[in-house]
Amino acid sequence: MKRVFVAGHRGMVGSAITRQLASDPEVSILTASRSELDLREQKQVFEFLADKKVDQVYLAAAKVGGIVANNSYPADFIYENLAIQNNLIHGAHLADVNQLLFLGSSCIYPKFADQPMREDSLLTGVLESTNEPYAIAKIAGIKMCESYARQYHRDYRSIMPTNLYGPGDNFHPENSHVIPAMLRRFHEAKLNRAEEVVIWGTGTPMREFLYVDDMAAASVHLMNLSSEQYSKITLPQLSHVNAGTGVDCTIRELAETIQKVVSFQGELIFDVSKPDGTPRKLMDSSKLLSTGWTPKYELQEGLESSYRWFVDNELSARTA
Repeated sequence: MKRVFVAGHRGMVGSAITRQLASDPEVSILTASRSELDLREQKQVFEFLADKKVDQVYLAAAKVGGIVANNSYPADFIYENLAIQNNLIHGAHLADVNQLLFLGSSCIYPKFADQPMREDSLLTGVLESTNEPYAIAKIAGIKMCESYARQYHRDYRSIMPTNLYGPGDNFHPENSHVIPAMLRRFHEAKLNRAEEVVIWGTGTPMREFLYVDDMAAASVHLMNLSSEQYSKITLPQLSHVNAGTGVDCTIRELAETIQKVVSFQGELIFDVSKPDGTPRKLMDSSKLLSTGWTPKYELQEGLESSYRWFVDNELSARTA
């Protein structure tokens, strides 16, 4: 039986990967809470990996947050993410774990990268300043996996998802990403019988979103490709693979869909005096799609699932 350690199993992505792996009878899943294992502490991580005799590691643990959080705590974001991935990647090597999958983010690409963003646009331009420390940590993770593969012939791979959402997301009113933030705002507007919900900007910027269970399936699929299959889509110049739907929508379309999902009856107002941000952010996921993986969830279906989780978990926890 294959012993698989999911680092970050309580986070949105890690929990989805754990659910995905649980359906495989040949996999024994290993997890550890923060109280049991602090991934920022090198000695703890090295001893854990050596003791557990792990076959595979999914590195889904990270300090994450929205624009406000990234702007407010840049030192925390770069230090904690570098510490976590340094400890896990080098610790896996020392423990002779030959397979590891590092999960990154689309923010690794330059702010003005050509659309859709291809893997080879990495390190070709300036990063978005608001999350640069986080992005640099993620780029370092990619390069660590690439370097251990080159020097020690480890099978360490990297996957870069587009904007993720789903059960287990962060619905904090200030530190969350666009989908959980909108779901909360529309829900609270419905409860308060508000006449309108105001969205920043014109609503014309386009964004791509991937449901987290699709991301989990992509991660397991990519991990289980043969070395030859993985090399075929990455070598000679690449060491990571994009994961997205290949389909984007406008912020207006997203807001209108969320309004429908939440059943908010008021008006949707766009404050054009507020900034729009980057006009478009779409990933080129053709390399991953060429290996046979395809996303299953349409946007509305994924939003409905996310909203149910929010109501059943976030809200019930506050009222319990």
